[in-house]
Amino acid sequence: MTATQPETGTDEQQTAPVAAFLASHLNGRTDEELSREFHQLLDAVRAHGKKGSMTITIVVEPPANGVESAPMPIGVESSVKAPKPTPVKSLYFLDDEGQPVREDPRQLAMDFRTAPTTTEFKKA
Repeated sequence: MTATQPETGTDEQQTAPVAAFLASHLNGRTDEELSREFHQLLDAVRAHGKKGSMTITIVVEPPANGVESAPMPIGVESSVKAPKPTPVKSLYFLDDEGQPVREDPRQLAMDFRTAPTTTEFKKA
C-alpha cells in the first residue's frame, strides 16, 4: 500500500503497526497467549526480586513455490526466561571417606536419655 506524502510529494509505503498485527494474529489468540506469558513473567519477577526476559519472534516465510502473489506464512513464537527461586541449601560435613554427613564427625557423640516424669508436684 502506498500513499503520497503531502510534505514531500513522494510515494511512501505505509507500514502496519506491529501491535495491531499481534493483536489480530490467529484471531487474537496470539495476543492472549503473549499477554498471559508476560503477566506470568511479571509475577515471577515480583515474587523472586530477580530480572527476567521475554522474547517475541515473528517468523516470515517466502511464498510457496516462489509465486509472488501467493500468501506468505507468518508465525509468532515467544520464549520467557522467568526468574526461579534460589534453592535452599543445607550444611554438610565431610567424614574421613569424603562423604557428606549431617553431623560433624569431629564432635563427640553424647548419649541422651529420657528423664523420668511425675504427676506429683510439691506445694509452694
